[in-house]
Amino acid sequence: MENIRNFSIIAHIDHGKSTLADRMLEITGTIEKRKMQDQVLDSMELERERGITIKMQPVRMKYKYEGKEYILNLIDTPGHIDFSYEVSRALKAVEGSILLVDATQGVQAQTLTTLGMARESGLKIIPVLSKVDSPLARVEEIKAEVVKLLDCDPSEILETSGKTGIGVEDLLKEVINKIPAPTPIEGNAFRSLIFDFKYSTHKGVIVFIRVMSGSVSRNNQLIFKVAKETFNSIETGIFSPDEKPVDSLSAGEIGYIVTGIKEPGIASVGDTVASFNDTNPPLHGYMLPRPVVWASIYPESQDDFTTLKQSLGKLKLSDSSFTFEEESSGALGRGFRCGFLGMLHLEIITERLHREFSLDLVVTMPTITYEVTYKNGPKSGKTEIIYSPAYFPDEGLLSNIREPWVVCTIITPSRFLPNLMPLFYEHEAELQDSENFGGDRTRLVMKMPLRELMRNFFDKLKSASSGFASMSYEIEGMRDANVVRMDILVADEVVPAFSKVISRRIVEEEAKSSVEKLHKILPRQMFVMKIQARALGRIISSETVKAYSKDVTQHMYGGDITRKMKLREKQKKGKKKMKERGMGTVDIPHDVFLKMMRS
Repeated sequence: MENIRNFSIIAHIDHGKSTLADRMLEITGTIEKRKMQDQVLDSMELERERGITIKMQPVRMKYKYEGKEYILNLIDTPGHIDFSYEVSRALKAVEGSILLVDATQGVQAQTLTTLGMARESGLKIIPVLSKVDSPLARVEEIKAEVVKLLDCDPSEILETSGKTGIGVEDLLKEVINKIPAPTPIEGNAFRSLIFDFKYSTHKGVIVFIRVMSGSVSRNNQLIFKVAKETFNSIETGIFSPDEKPVDSLSAGEIGYIVTGIKEPGIASVGDTVASFNDTNPPLHGYMLPRPVVWASIYPESQDDFTTLKQSLGKLKLSDSSFTFEEESSGALGRGFRCGFLGMLHLEIITERLHREFSLDLVVTMPTITYEVTYKNGPKSGKTEIIYSPAYFPDEGLLSNIREPWVVCTIITPSRFLPNLMPLFYEHEAELQDSENFGGDRTRLVMKMPLRELMRNFFDKLKSASSGFASMSYEIEGMRDANVVRMDILVADEVVPAFSKVISRRIVEEEAKSSVEKLHKILPRQMFVMKIQARALGRIISSETVKAYSKDVTQHMYGGDITRKMKLREKQKKGKKKMKERGMGTVDIPHDVFLKMMRS
C-alpha cells in the first residue's frame, strides 16, 4: 500500500483535464503509442463530439521513481456543473486531487465549487497551471489568483502543458511525494465502496470499487451490504484504461468486480461490497443526488414504451444521478417523469436515448418543482408539489405558489459588468455581494429563481461577456412566486409537451416568441391550422400555418372556367370533411420537440 497513490483531476470545463491525462498515460507507457488518440479516456461518442467529459473514468498507471515502482490510480472527472455528482463520488475514492487552472483563463466559478468538495473530503490539493505554453498565458497573474485561493506559496504551483508534455513528469513526482498512501480501515475482512458501475449485456452489472480493507479474487462469495443481495465474483480487474482482469484486488486499490447480476436496482452507488461473512455495518456512502430540472419523456410510438423503460433502466446503471418514474398523459400516452441535475444533463440523456437505443422521443418543456396551495375547489387549503406544467392548476384556483431559488457565483472581467447588469435585472437576480477577484476580475454572489436560471441565463451570460464569465450555483430554498401556466394549442388542441410555467410579467413576450418559433419549424399540413398561446384565461398570441396547396386543375386545359370551379369546390369540401372526421389532427415530428426545448 505504501507504493499506491490514488488521485483525481478537478477543474472547470475546458481547462485541459483530459489532455493532461493523455500525457500522463503516454509518459507512464500505460497505452501503446499506436493506440494513442486525443481524449483517450473520453470513450463515449458524445464526449468526443462535444469535447467535454461526461462520465468519470478511472485508470491505473505504473511509474518508476527513485528505484521504486509506484501504482498511480487516476480518476478523470467532468468539469461542467451539471455533472458535479460524478466529481463528488470520484473524490470519495481518492486521497488527493490535482487542482488544474487554465493559465489563459484563470480561476473560474466551477473551480471554486470543485475545490470546496475536495476540501470537504479532506484531500491533499496539488495546484497546477495548464496551457503555460500558450501565447495567451498569464502565468504570474494566474499564480497570484491561485495563491489567494489556496493560501499557498507560489513555488508550490506547478506549470504544465498537456499539449506538449511540459512539466508532466514533475507533476507525477509531486503526486508521489505529496499525496499520502491509502490507509486501510480496521479488520482483515474484504470491504469496498462502490463509486460507479456499468451494465454489460454478457457480464451483467460491473461495479467500480475502491478497496478499503482485505482483498478479493475470483469466485469469492460477496454481499451488497445495503441491498442485502449476495453474489459470487465472476472476475476482478483493473482499468488500464480498458478493463484488464487480475487475480485479486487488495486494500488501497481501485478496480472492478463483475457480479453477473442482470437485474436493475440491486447495485447502487455508495453501497458497500464486502465478504459474505463480514459483520460490520456498511461504509459511509454518498448523498443522493437532488434533481433540479424535470421533464417528461414519452415514446413517439406507444409500442416503444417497454423499450423506453428498459433503456432508462440501463442508462441509470451508467448515470445514477438522474431519476425516473412512470406517468401517463391523455394526449401523449404512457411515459416517464425524469429528474436531472441541469439543462445540459437533460440534453445529454435524451441524446443518449436517441443514439444508443434508437428511440424517437417526445420530450416536454423542462421545468422545476412548484409548491402550490389551493384556495378553491375540493382541494381547498391543501398544499401539493407540482412537477409538470401540464398539471399546474388553472389561474384563480391557488392562494399561494412557492418555487426554488439558487445562490449563483459569477466570476467575470470587470469591463463586462455594464453589459451584465441589465441581464441580472431581466432574470430577477438579487445581488448579494461583489469583490475584486485578482487583476481586473470581479466575483459576484447573487440569488435568483431557478426558473430564471433555466431560461437560457447561462447562454446569455456567455454572450454578454464574450465568453469570459463563468458561473456555478447551488440550491438555497423556497420563496413565493408570481407565475402562471402557458399552453400552446396546435389546430385547437393543447400540446402538453409545450406547456410551461413562466413569470406573469413576461407572459406576453414569451407567448409571442414561442408561437413564432413553432410557426417556423412546424411542417405544413393538408389543411390550414392555427398555432396559439393561451394564458391568464385568454389567447395571447396566434399565428396561422397555410395548408399545402395542390392545383387540382393542372391536368385540364381549355374549356369553360366552371369546370375548374367545380373541382376546386370539391377539394374544399373534402378538406372540410377531413377536419370534421378528426383527420385534421397534427402529427408533430420528434425533432420539433427537441428544437422547441433548445434555445
